[in-house]
Amino acid sequence: MRRKLEYLSARQEAILSCIRREIVERGEAPTVREIARTVGLSSTSSVAYQLRELEKRGVISRDGRRPRSVSLGR
Repeated sequence: MRRKLEYLSARQEAILSCIRREIVERGEAPTVREIARTVGLSSTSSVAYQLRELEKRGVISRDGRRPRSVSLGR
């Protein structure tokens, strides 16, 4: 059974797009600071919150013990 994708906010879409682009272009995920700079946020805690929300929805997965540990999907 295919899981229904939930609605993502514009900010979450921008963050997801940034992650996808960096993985395709550089072969690794961006850091939280790089994501903040790209999407125009001044607070890294705002990015961390959005990453947690994307992880809860199953859009990304992360290993909190490593930098650049974001991967798409679960």
